[in-house]
Amino acid sequence: IASARRAEASEAQVLIDAFLVDAGRRGLAPEPLKATTYSGASVKTDKRGWYLNRRHSLAIGDDGCYYRLVIPDVGALARFTGVKLAPEPPPLMVAANGKDGEGGALHWFLQRVLTGQRD
Repeated sequence: IASARRAEASEAQVLIDAFLVDAGRRGLAPEPLKATTYSGASVKTDKRGWYLNRRHSLAIGDDGCYYRLVIPDVGALARFTGVKLAPEPPPLMVAANGKDGEGGALHWFLQRVLTGQRD
C-alpha cells in the first residue's frame, strides 16, 4: 500500500510541476494562503500559492507542494502570527472522500485554476 501511495504521489507531482510552469507562463501570481481551523477561524500561513477548491481547503504552494488548509484549532497568538503548514503527498484524486461534494481528479482542479474558473 505504501509503495502505491508513493507512486500516486509521484504521478501527481508531475501534474503539479507542469501546473507551476503553466501558471508562470500565464502570469498567474500566487497569493498568501490562509488556513481555517476546525472551529472556523481564519489563520495566516507561511505559504503562498493557489487554492484548488471553492472552500479554500486545499492548495498548491508556489513551492510545488500540496497543502490541506483545514487545521486543528490554534491559540490566540497563532491567529495573529500565523501558522506553518506541512505539505502532504499529493493525491491524483482530490477530496475523494470529501464531505463537501467537491472531489475529483487533481488535473481537473489544476486546470480550473489555470483557466480562472472559480465556481
